[in-house]
Amino acid sequence: MRTLDVVIGLGWLAFWLYWLAVAVDVKAGRSQWGRFAGVRLAMAVVLIALLRLHAFRGHTNRVAVLGAVGFAMFALGLGLAIWARIHLGRNWGGPMSQKLEPELVTTGPYRWIRNPIYSGIILAMLGTAVAVGVYWLIPVAVLGGYFVYSAFVEQRFMASQFPDQYPAYKQSTKMLIPFVF
Repeated sequence: MRTLDVVIGLGWLAFWLYWLAVAVDVKAGRSQWGRFAGVRLAMAVVLIALLRLHAFRGHTNRVAVLGAVGFAMFALGLGLAIWARIHLGRNWGGPMSQKLEPELVTTGPYRWIRNPIYSGIILAMLGTAVAVGVYWLIPVAVLGGYFVYSAFVEQRFMASQFPDQYPAYKQSTKMLIPFVF
């Protein structure tokens, strides 16, 4: 295992430990996450199978430039997700959660992207695929699809909660990729 593999692995571990630690102080609300127990189970089974098959070992990109580009994408993606999470504060919730006292956050990374946490995690996973190996494209596809679906569901919820402000906000920002989509 190369140093880059270890650094990226430890980066993901630190990110998820941070994510769990700050999740305890959020506003009360409801989540539709339970509806997707089957998807979560399938993702876990695929990840465990890939780990058991050693899919992530020995596949580190041997081209230094791609390793560097992948690591930069990984770091920028996690940075964006963390910045967005910090900016949301207690308004944060799991995918498709609905807070009891929602607030429309339109500052920080939310000035340009309506779902910067999703964007950041997808970018970090793509960076991992570029740096470590193509097998990472499997979780990118699964989670990326789930995040896009979640963004559309959340968009409908936000439009119903903020009928006066959300249409203008939606018009001035992109869903996942600034200036594109």
